[in-house]
Amino acid sequence: MDFRKLQAANKLKTTELLFGMALLVGVVIWALMTYFGKTGVGVVPFAVGIALLSVWGSYWTSDKIVLTMTGAKIVSEADNKQLYDLVTEVCIAAGLPVPKIAIVEDNAPNAFATGRNQDHAVIAFTTGILRVMDREELQGVTAHEMAHVANRDTLVSAIAATTAGALALLSDFMLRMMIFGGGNRRDNNNNDQNPLALIASLVVLILAPLAALLLRLAISRKREALADVTAVAFTRNPTGLRRALEVLAADSTVVHQKSTAVAHIWIESPLDDSKTSKLFSTHPPLATRIATLKAMEGNA
Repeated sequence: MDFRKLQAANKLKTTELLFGMALLVGVVIWALMTYFGKTGVGVVPFAVGIALLSVWGSYWTSDKIVLTMTGAKIVSEADNKQLYDLVTEVCIAAGLPVPKIAIVEDNAPNAFATGRNQDHAVIAFTTGILRVMDREELQGVTAHEMAHVANRDTLVSAIAATTAGALALLSDFMLRMMIFGGGNRRDNNNNDQNPLALIASLVVLILAPLAALLLRLAISRKREALADVTAVAFTRNPTGLRRALEVLAADSTVVHQKSTAVAHIWIESPLDDSKTSKLFSTHPPLATRIATLKAMEGNA
């Protein structure tokens, strides 16, 4: 299993999913024009503007927001030189700037990376992961998180979140207009519109937010898979990350911070995926990720 081919495949899939998002926007605009005429399209810039302000504002301050939500505290080299040296070693191998390093006081083994770009990145580890993992495993975890930084996953997530947010806002606004008689404000030219087209546009407006959410989660899963493969490209050692994921799979504890808003940033989802459909998961199953890394070990 060639990690370069896997990288390319995951990047291609992400591109296809983002294209699907763009296509969904086009379908929603068609639904608005079909049901409301030109008056409905005028709401599009309004919804996109609100989504941009909220999501991109969060994107530019993502490091501060995530650190506050997770309780992570920035540490210096003097506080934990061994960890600092390990992160520096991985960054040199990856050709990336050394990020700020943070610690989360939590017994559950987990880690995450955040920040809007390579020069404003933060990588955080829970006290639990530092306690239960050896150096090789932590190296694999570090490489995975730095892969998110290198792949600009915060940017990809922001694009997906902006689009999904705009679609949800558009659909909600237009459905409210329908309920309160907005349908009567359709252009006269649309009065003889095909009833089937009107029904189809209504169905689109109802289902669009769910479709956007599923696409956003699919993008998140692909970026996790891409980070696993990119980590191997950095370290040339799939064993470390594979063993780290096996430790996570064997551990039943979860971090105290389980907000859905930041569930996608952790190396292992803090949510109970066993009770969630795969379609609504932010991460691929650990068993699948481990199997992929094992296959890569066989060809290392």
